[in-house]
Amino acid sequence: MARTMITTTDNKYNPFTEYERWRAYDENECGYYTSSYIARIAEISPELSPAEMDQAIEDACDEICEMDLRYISPVTGEEVGYVKVIEE
Repeated sequence: MARTMITTTDNKYNPFTEYERWRAYDENECGYYTSSYIARIAEISPELSPAEMDQAIEDACDEICEMDLRYISPVTGEEVGYVKVIEE
């Protein structure tokens, strides 16, 4: 089963393969806190199976992307948005 995550269009790191670098850029350099944002949106609980947890995270990522929020990157000064990243 594929796992889903989101990232901002200015983040050059992959959240699956370069998580620490991805998170450092996301949180320390830009202040987006994408993982925390997903956690606030996702409907998760300890009773969920791993597959149900993955689905809840994917649903949250879809919801965030559908909102089409835009930011100005503090690093590049360009407009950025969220995009899905899929790991199979």
